[in-house]
Amino acid sequence: MTAYFRKQRATAKNDVLAGITVSLAMIPEVVAFAFVAQIDPLVALSGAFIIGLITAIFGGRPGLISGAAGAVAVIFVTMIAEGHTKGMLFDQPIDNMGYFYLLACVILMGVIQIGAGVFKLGRFVRLIPHSVMMGFVNGLAIVIFWAQVKMFTHKKVAVSKDGVKEYISTYMQGEELYMMIGLVALTMLIIWLLPKLTKKIPASLTAILITTFIVVFSGIEVNTVGSYIIEGGGTGLKGEFPTPNMELWQNLPFNMDTLTFILPFAFLAASVGLIESLMTLNLVDELTETRGNGNKECIAQGAGNIMSGLFGGTGGCGMIGQTVININAGGRGRLSGIMTALTLLTFILFTDKLIEQVPIAALVGVMFMMVIETFAWSSFRIMRKIPKTDAFVLVIVSAVTVIYDLAIAVFVGVIISALVFAWENAKKIRARKRVKEDGTKVYEIWGPLFFGSITAFNDKFDAKNDPDRVEIDFVESRVSDHSALEAIFNLVEKYEAEGKSIKLKHLSEDCKELLYKASPKFREVIIEDIDDPRYHLAADPERFTKSLSEYKL
Repeated sequence: MTAYFRKQRATAKNDVLAGITVSLAMIPEVVAFAFVAQIDPLVALSGAFIIGLITAIFGGRPGLISGAAGAVAVIFVTMIAEGHTKGMLFDQPIDNMGYFYLLACVILMGVIQIGAGVFKLGRFVRLIPHSVMMGFVNGLAIVIFWAQVKMFTHKKVAVSKDGVKEYISTYMQGEELYMMIGLVALTMLIIWLLPKLTKKIPASLTAILITTFIVVFSGIEVNTVGSYIIEGGGTGLKGEFPTPNMELWQNLPFNMDTLTFILPFAFLAASVGLIESLMTLNLVDELTETRGNGNKECIAQGAGNIMSGLFGGTGGCGMIGQTVININAGGRGRLSGIMTALTLLTFILFTDKLIEQVPIAALVGVMFMMVIETFAWSSFRIMRKIPKTDAFVLVIVSAVTVIYDLAIAVFVGVIISALVFAWENAKKIRARKRVKEDGTKVYEIWGPLFFGSITAFNDKFDAKNDPDRVEIDFVESRVSDHSALEAIFNLVEKYEAEGKSIKLKHLSEDCKELLYKASPKFREVIIEDIDDPRYHLAADPERFTKSLSEYKL
């Protein structure tokens, strides 16, 4: 019992320190996403707190960190701009109408995600191939790396003629650039070296504190969290405790026009958010050799987004970068995510002036080390050892993640993998032919019979030249779907049209039942056997019977 409590105390210490580290690394990323979506940074930080707290308590994966993520923020950019325009066309024009559309969209996004969890769609993440997972990790590592490179810039806010804010970035130069590189390198060196000396204190948090103390006490002029927020058009980190946003109900018109406007954005954001969250869940499963609950995570993500929208925050999802930092810092339990959210709130309410002094270089150094940890370097080593199709999928998913979007990359990877699987299995259909003493020709079918192998299956038979009695034995085959049953039905029709007798052996109960319903004559065609296989068929009985009836007509 004493050993158990000691273990729990050690785990709690790791979770608390890891949570503090993650919250510090989260601030610049969340603020950057706020600038992308053209919303107040405090809106994004409030959303990160609410979503992070709810998913940490109720989510399906302890150790997974959620917040206002860029993959979701990018989706809202167009909607917010169009929402501002729609607001100015009202009978009584409303400023900042895009913000109220954002809150409604985030709430609807959460409802969709809860629906996905209730209908257990989260389990489909298990169908994502390993090559897609590696491509996703590599692509996301490159995206995060490039996002940190952009931190070596200064932003200037310019307002266009249409009143739209535009951010012009210029890269650092001279002494300022060298100082930034030096502090980033120092942070990375501490994170690399400290675990070799002791593992009792988290390396990332220690590196952030040491770099911050050096900057504060030496008076070095560098880019800090406070200056970064102000450069982007914010007023600082100081905020208030999130409360229900009553202006949403006063200003937002609840009608079909609003629903049709926000629904496409809400569906896309919900899809992207769930894909990133579930992929991150899969990654944590691999890193910790445990298993999370995808459906439970879907519901928690949805609940977090609904509450965030009601309390005036933006939408979010699982954040792979911060999750990897948390795992590497020793965060394994729910306390790490709770601590991240509460520390973020503490920064906003009480310690904003202190956090604003943290140099961006320290946080960039932490993120660079996270990128090194996240990138699947083994993919270079195994590229020549795995099938060429898997290597192709890995590269494609990485490229699409970088160029387009995470959700598109995963869909592309899964589709390519599924097509390759179908093609490879389609080539495995075989037919061994022999003739019995009584002159009956026997076709012994080997391999899966499904939509992809139908053409090859039909090519095995010669109805015109075969003898009068034919027997098809499916003992080493598996009839998998509706298309396979159609092929069998058509083959029997073809032999009977030639006036020949045909028998079918070793079909499963599902196959026999569907064929009996399609035509009573199959009771004479199919040979019943105690050795008939038992497996279920991916076909709708009513649709199959109806389609064959139409075929006969």
